[in-house]
Amino acid sequence: MSLSQAQKKAMRSIGHHLNPVVTVSENGISEGVLAELDRALGDHELIKVKLAIPERDDRAAVIEALVKDSRAENVQSIGKMVLLYRANPKANPKLSNIKRFEEHHGRR
Repeated sequence: MSLSQAQKKAMRSIGHHLNPVVTVSENGISEGVLAELDRALGDHELIKVKLAIPERDDRAAVIEALVKDSRAENVQSIGKMVLLYRANPKANPKLSNIKRFEEHHGRR
């Protein structure tokens, strides 16, 4: 799955207003973090993840692992935040950030 630049731009505008739903600490990626990440991506499709990791190189490695382990796409990463997207054709329209945005803005 590869998003176009236009799709990424639209998702960045949606993601700008989101709060992080998953936090990865200096302890790294645990089974609990992966389970919560999988649940959040399944429900919301587009999520913001906070990385409580001081070193830039360590954050980059964690982002790479999160993307790989969750089968998500990195839409944007700035500082200690990363915006991840994974499509869910069966997503609940009341929970999906993408579907709620489309509904609110009259897009289908």
